[in-house]
Amino acid sequence: MSPAALRRQIGQLLIAGFNGQQIPVELKTIAREFGLGGVILLGKNKNIADPEQVAGLSYDAARLGVQLPAWVSVDQEGGRVARLKAPFTEWPPMAALGRSGDAALAERFARALASELRAVGVTLDYAPVLDVHTNPKNPVIGDRALSETAADVARLGSAIIRGLQGAGIAACGKHFPGHGDTSADSHFDLPLVEHPPDRLREVEFLPFRAAVDAEVATIMTAHILVPALDDERPATLSKRIVTGILREELQYPGVILSDDLEMKAITARYDVPSAALLAIEAGCDGVLICSGDHQVQAAALETLIHAVEDERLPLTLVENALKRQQRAKERFLAAPVSSRPRDARALRYLLGRDEHLAIADEMSRFV
Repeated sequence: MSPAALRRQIGQLLIAGFNGQQIPVELKTIAREFGLGGVILLGKNKNIADPEQVAGLSYDAARLGVQLPAWVSVDQEGGRVARLKAPFTEWPPMAALGRSGDAALAERFARALASELRAVGVTLDYAPVLDVHTNPKNPVIGDRALSETAADVARLGSAIIRGLQGAGIAACGKHFPGHGDTSADSHFDLPLVEHPPDRLREVEFLPFRAAVDAEVATIMTAHILVPALDDERPATLSKRIVTGILREELQYPGVILSDDLEMKAITARYDVPSAALLAIEAGCDGVLICSGDHQVQAAALETLIHAVEDERLPLTLVENALKRQQRAKERFLAAPVSSRPRDARALRYLLGRDEHLAIADEMSRFV
């Protein structure tokens, strides 16, 4: 790859947050200069007004991609982590599915969720949570987790992956290698997981193995410190964990994404451009930088370019990451972008449908 080609493509490794309900000029500039892997939509106070606006925004965002559309991604898990509110169906927390124990219900939920995401142009959902909720005092996972047992998380998580991806939405299993038994929130501090490797393989890794078998499109790393695996770097920045375990031991062939690099678990110890470089060196295929600071996003991409030019970052690592991103996009985004987004009338028919509300009601019996 020539230096000019690298500069035009390095942005494929970025999923960017932004401010406002339209694509800002600064993000369009990044996409023109570097390319762009995708965007993340971050809720009513950030990017979202109503379904028609989301559909138009998603349409514009997807077109920031050149050869293939950019990802339009969102955290739509259900429960308290749901960026899209009514008139979208509002789903109970995933712990309800765990209590039901019903994989068929989990798959029906995921297909209904996917149909509503697809209606407004979202193509990647950061779900399901595959963390095993073994610590009842966990401040960040809680009822976002499917279950307290690894086998149930694996079974129900795989059903959600099948449902989402069978309906055309790329799924994301999170947060590897397992955020379930932590007592700190990585948005604010660096959580510590002190289990030995055998326990991690028996419990925390089990749902991710099932997700690999289910051909999950993407897996997101956790900003946690696991001394038994790497006593220096958070999992997101650890080659031992990202490449050594997820890529090689679990044989995951898909796209590995970092969690948001602007969370305090990272920024208290690293500046964002340095963290982006360490994440790609560790084996991530893309990084999330979500605050909407486009100078920081551009600086991260420049840091990656300079690292390749200085031979600190192997070009083959970047090329392989770009290839994995391309394969995932060909799998989910190969259809041409529609000529225009859906209008309000069409969206009223597709969102919050009776059959979706019935599934939500069935799940809510287990809350």
